[in-house]
Amino acid sequence: MSALWWWVLAGCAAAYGIKLLGYLVPERILENEKMTRAAGALTIGLLASLTIVNTVASGSEVSFDARFAALVAAAIALLLRAPFLVVVIVGAVAAALVRFLGWG
Repeated sequence: MSALWWWVLAGCAAAYGIKLLGYLVPERILENEKMTRAAGALTIGLLASLTIVNTVASGSEVSFDARFAALVAAAIALLLRAPFLVVVIVGAVAAALVRFLGWG
């Protein structure tokens, strides 16, 4: 077994151990209003950063291509309070149009 697999197994064991430690946290801490707000803000921040990185990253470079146009179109659809399925379709159509026009 290569060294890479040992690192993968170690990462899996660490993730599992951290998850098990979560069960040891007292319930009064988890129900605290500050903890709930912090967890919500952290979740939104992580999701937003993941979305941006997956949109504009191309290897180790920043590139604005059809993915960025799709994200902007989907964001506009969200601001207009469109249903989720419509947001996905608007983003897909925007990406297709931008690629058809030769930008990305």
